[in-house]
Amino acid sequence: MRYRLHHLQTLRSVRHAAKAPLSWIVAGAIAAPACAAELPLGMPVKAPVLVKAPAPQLYDWTGFYLGAHLGYAWGRSNWSEQPDGLSDTLNMFQRYDAFTGTGSWFGGLQAGYDYMLGNRVVVGAVADLSAPSRQSLNGISIGGTSTFTSPSLGQESLRETMLDLGSVRGRLGYAPGNWLFYATGGFAWAYDQLTVTQLDNSGTTDSPFLWRLGWAAGAGVEMPLAPSWTAGFEYLYTRYGNSTVGFANASQAVQSNLSLQELRLTLNYRPGSEQKPGSDAASWFAPAEDRFNVHGQATFVWQAYPAMRSPYVGSNSLPGTGQGRETFDATLFAGIRLWHGAEVWLNPEIDQGHGLADTHGVAGFTSGESYKVGFSYPYARMQRAFLRQTIDLGGEPGKIDADINQFANATTANRLVLTVGKLAIVDIFDTNKYANNPKSDFLNWSLINAGTFDYAGDGWGYTYGAAAEWYQGRWTLRAGLFDLSATPAGGNSPQGAFLDSTFSNFEMVGEIEERHELWGQPGKLKITGYLERGRMGTYQDAINLAQLTGQPADINAVRTFTSRPGVSINLEQQVSETVGVFARAGWADGTREPWDFTDIDRTVSAGVSLNGKQWGRPDDTIGIAGVLNNISGVHQVFFNAGGLGLLIGDGQLPRAGLEEIFETYYSYALSSATTLTLDYQFVNNPAYNTQRGPVNAFAVRLHTQF
Repeated sequence: MRYRLHHLQTLRSVRHAAKAPLSWIVAGAIAAPACAAELPLGMPVKAPVLVKAPAPQLYDWTGFYLGAHLGYAWGRSNWSEQPDGLSDTLNMFQRYDAFTGTGSWFGGLQAGYDYMLGNRVVVGAVADLSAPSRQSLNGISIGGTSTFTSPSLGQESLRETMLDLGSVRGRLGYAPGNWLFYATGGFAWAYDQLTVTQLDNSGTTDSPFLWRLGWAAGAGVEMPLAPSWTAGFEYLYTRYGNSTVGFANASQAVQSNLSLQELRLTLNYRPGSEQKPGSDAASWFAPAEDRFNVHGQATFVWQAYPAMRSPYVGSNSLPGTGQGRETFDATLFAGIRLWHGAEVWLNPEIDQGHGLADTHGVAGFTSGESYKVGFSYPYARMQRAFLRQTIDLGGEPGKIDADINQFANATTANRLVLTVGKLAIVDIFDTNKYANNPKSDFLNWSLINAGTFDYAGDGWGYTYGAAAEWYQGRWTLRAGLFDLSATPAGGNSPQGAFLDSTFSNFEMVGEIEERHELWGQPGKLKITGYLERGRMGTYQDAINLAQLTGQPADINAVRTFTSRPGVSINLEQQVSETVGVFARAGWADGTREPWDFTDIDRTVSAGVSLNGKQWGRPDDTIGIAGVLNNISGVHQVFFNAGGLGLLIGDGQLPRAGLEEIFETYYSYALSSATTLTLDYQFVNNPAYNTQRGPVNAFAVRLHTQF
């Protein structure tokens, strides 16, 4: 009844409105909705509640960071010479050569601090140190050479070589989102070497060092890559002032300047960033995805021996007066998952230092941290760059733990693993749990691998190739094809340090592995064989030529395309939770020269590894081992005829004997990531020479990794 009465009153109001002024009609139209709102409805309607979404958290750039960089550089050095007033320009660019590793590229480290203001303006400072790539035959790769003719001094060449460079710069940027765009500038320095060679004057050479000071400016962009990690791209222009260098031996002076342009890729670790809001959301790779992985290591070794018996000295002998040398390397291990089972790893490295006698004088050389090529200043190398694909073939499910150059993987017992790229063959073949890594266990070359395993590698032990591993039950079959060095890396062949760009010299490697349990403890037995194909010499041919010419035996003069085989056996056996033993034995063709490893035709080694858990230090290790090395009879005659090998050659070998080596070490854990190792080696009859030695070599090793 109430609804009807109200309805009739409303109708009358409408009729009356037809005669009312316009203003009334407007007023009625406004009031009508209010009246309608009083009408009861069949069911209540609730207005929707609007919830405002929280603003996304953006990346916070405030904090310290430490990182590494890779870059490429080009530039020019304008010079003028006195006394003749000649001038020219040095082009500092050199192209990259994948087989020598040279080119105008560099690697280095940086550290800095950023502070982000409330308006997302970022201010900061950074200091960096860069090392150019390893020298080519003409000098460190960031360098140039100019040849000219001086009226008073004849034909000459001038070369500038960059040894190290760095800068201290400010950064000013803006982060509109999760990306940081910045400008940078500040102080720059370089340590160079200028070399003048008078080509018409018996090759008179003078090579003074030079500090260059100047400024650098540029711009860059940086982005979050993973929690605690950022990656960036940077351009720098560096200008160094004029410098004058006097060449005392050449009786002249050169004034020059230098400008350099660089493109850099940077990778920075920012501790604590993963705890800040927005870090996961801003990163390309979140932790749960496990698609990005970074590890690093640094190793310093100092090794020395006191004076020893040395009745005569050859070009490849240990000095009888005793000697001490140090080596250092720092490696970045960066990996990315591409698709299921596939991962790519890059291992740029900075190296420095020399082995004893420039890594000569002992066939079972005393430090695996010493390369065949040494240099007093830090230099950069790309040691590994490879793709690995794992294909499951069924069987019992299993797990591979994450490690250096290895993602954590859920896989099956039966699987196929394919690896292609640049790598160390001994990463895959002839591995041993107790004796395989000079950064953490034994140092001697013939203990960390079979001395007869002449595995392909450049002067640093790395090569291009491909390998396949087939895991089936308790067995694994491995096979690989790899590039040898351009020539056997010994004697007077500087090209021997670099890989063969034609792949005409190559090596095939095969291995069978058996896994077992002995008295309830795990063990492995491996048989490894190889066949080298390339231009190599036979010892008898070199001896015959020496008898005809009356000159020392020269293996370089008798090389023909031929083959050289070798085989070794490798055992590792855990005895208890804290004790493990190992043994190796090997044979190689002793009629032909080895190519890339060392001068050993027969070898037997064995040792024991003791874990410190027995005395309350589970991260400590003691190692004790011995090795016997030998060469064939014709190989001995070759050395007695004055021949030179990969590492040895005393000029004569009248009384040959076994090279007997004993090594022991104690690795003391300073922390879970850092160890300090004391190492001692006794070498009897070094280089198989019973008239030389013995050698007592002492070493200190400091190693850290993350």
